[in-house]
Formats: sequence, structure tokens, C-alpha cells
Amino acid sequence: MLYYLFKYLQEAYNLPGASLFQYITFRAALAIIFSLAFSTIFGQRIIRFLQKKQMGETIRDLGLEGQAQKAGTPTMGGIIIILGTLIPVLLFSKVDNIYIILLIITTVWMGLIGFLDDYKKKMEKNKDGLAGKYKVIGQVGLGIIVGTTMFFHSDVTIKEELATTTDTVVQVTPGQEAEEFTKEQKSLKTTIPFAKNNELDYAKLVTWINPDYAKYAWIIFIPIVILIVTAVSNAANLTDGIDGLAAGTSAIAVLTLGVFAFVSGNIIFSDYLNVMYIPRSGEMVIFIAAFVGALIGFLWYNTYPAQVFMGDTGSLTIGGIIAVLAIATRKEWLIPILGGIFVMENLSVVLQVGYFKYTKKKFGEGRRIFLMSPIHHHYQKKGIHESKIVTRFWIVGILLAILAVVTLKIR
Repeated sequence: MLYYLFKYLQEAYNLPGASLFQYITFRAALAIIFSLAFSTIFGQRIIRFLQKKQMGETIRDLGLEGQAQKAGTPTMGGIIIILGTLIPVLLFSKVDNIYIILLIITTVWMGLIGFLDDYKKKMEKNKDGLAGKYKVIGQVGLGIIVGTTMFFHSDVTIKEELATTTDTVVQVTPGQEAEEFTKEQKSLKTTIPFAKNNELDYAKLVTWINPDYAKYAWIIFIPIVILIVTAVSNAANLTDGIDGLAAGTSAIAVLTLGVFAFVSGNIIFSDYLNVMYIPRSGEMVIFIAAFVGALIGFLWYNTYPAQVFMGDTGSLTIGGIIAVLAIATRKEWLIPILGGIFVMENLSVVLQVGYFKYTKKKFGEGRRIFLMSPIHHHYQKKGIHESKIVTRFWIVGILLAILAVVTLKIR
């Protein structure tokens, strides 16, 4: 909103300093400062409100050290993250930008699903919370919205060099812009590591049958988007098991996606680094800055010993946002690397459950690969303090983020 106000003041009155709001970097800096200040200052008030409403966590006895002390700690702290993100986004971003609209919808949509789950657990004393099928329906619904928008909306494009043939002669006069020889176009191209030119075109999955089938590529693209949104949001939910783990690792991943968004949204940097140029995607940097600020502000209260837990209100929202950011920046196939912590947590549960069922069927007694899953509980069972586990997972997350960036230059 402030963007439009200062744009008007600049155009109508030539107000000194108003032009600063035209710069993404300036607005991103304001967004992260505002979100960080909001989540740290008002976070305490939200925690007191949750305590007043008796939204304390009920702890199951899993035999973990320090577990009993966590009983009664307020949950649903994801509200801090959601408000700390949305308020600066509404203040400093171009709210008519399609990518910002998608991210706002994602935040509210997944936040409501998580809120309903937490509300049923705490207020209605339903230990199972929102039925799993309704969570999946909600995640699938969001995937359909995101996939449909990415495929059909006219503002979701990439910019590529104009194709030329051997009969085409292009003469460049002095001072002529290279941008004249590029064009915006609808495309399902995305980034895939370790492949030729690091690109994959989803449309080719159907056009090999008939080139005219490109218009039907949504039949493949939308289910892929649904799968990614569902998998990442559930993986983030599983990661939220010890103080500071989900928020910290998410902040690292989101910050890396912010670098991708900034580069992809800038024609100069994208050309220099040979990265796909995505018009209008740079505006996501403001959302990412606000989101990172909110996550760090939340960590003020969530690091060991936690004063508040994010609950499904936060974890499902975080996963949904990361998935949509990755899809919007055309970096969804980097998630297994960038979100390696999430993958590891999710895979540990799948392996544990699968191996237990297999051995029970074969030997009559279920056996385990890990002492407990998700894997962070395995290390707790080995006697490692949770703060050390979290710090080490953060370090791994940083290494994976660096690796994700490096893969863009491995062609």
C-alpha cells in the first residue's frame, strides 16, 4: 500500500525520497526490519494471549529427556509468523503482483488449515485434530490454485531470446538494447540440476506425442504442483519436533530462494549468471524478506527452552510457502537439495514405518532402523541435547543451501 502512496507522491508532487519505494532492495529492507520488530515486540503479547486462552501443548510421553518440562507451553505460535509476514507484505509490496497474490493466498490458506487443526486439538480436546483427509483436501486445493494460475495466468511468463533461423539476419545498431531481441512468453520450463542447460520443459512430456498437445500440458503440470505442495508442507510439519528446528532450517531455505528470486527477477543479473529470467518475480523478494524476518523473530521465543511452539498453524504454512516459492522461481527440483533437512526427516519416518511393517510380517516382530523417528528424535535418544541437534541441523541446512546455488552452474 505504501508503494502506491509514495509512487503517487513522486509523480504528483516530486516528493524528495519518494522514489526509494520503487526499489525492491529498499522495500525488502523495510519489510525484514518491520517483520522482525513486529514478531519480537508483539510476539510476547501473542504468547500471553495464548496462555490466557489455555492453548498449552499436551506432551505425549516418548521417554525423551526434558520432554516433561515442555508441557503447557503455548502452541499456535505460527500466528506470530503469519502476521509478521502479511502485515509488511501488505505495506511494502505491489499487492497486485500475481506472485504476491499467490503467496498471500498460500499463507492464509495453509494458516487456516493449521489453525483448524490446532483449534480442534486444544479447544475441542480432540487429540487427533483435523482429520487427515481434510488436510490433504486443503493441500490439494492449494496445489490446484497454484498450478492453474502458473499455467493459465497471462502475467506468469519467462523471457527468452527470440528464435532465429539460418535465413534470419539480425542487425544490431549501436546503442540498441539486447532486450529488443527477447520476448515474454508462456512456458513450463523449469530449472533442474545436473541436466543439459539445467532446464526441463514440462510441455515436452506431452508434445513428443503431438506438438499441438502443448495446451494440454496442464494435465501433467498441475498434479506435479499438487504433489510438491502436499509433500513439502507435510515434511515441514514433521520437522517441527524440537525447539527452533523448523523455523531455523526454513529461514535458511527461504533466504536462498530469496537469492534465486532476486536474480531471476533482474534481467541484468539473470543474463550475467545465465539464469532463467522471470518477469515480475523480483517482487517476491519483499515477501521473502518479511517471511525471513518473521521466522527469525519467532526464533527469539522458540529457541531452547521454547516459550512458544508454532503448531500446525506455523509448520503447514511454512511448508506451503516454501513449496510455492520454489515453484514460482522455477526451482522446485532443487527442493530435495535445498530442503534436504525436510527430506531427511520425512524419509526417516517412511523408512521406519515401512521397515517395521516389513519385519513384523516376515519375522513376526517389528524392528526399527532408528531409535525413534523423525530422525531428530533418534539423536535425542542417543543422549545428544536438542539445542546441539538443532545447531548441527542448521549447519547442514547452510551447506545444502550453498550446494543448491552451486548446482546452477553445473551443466
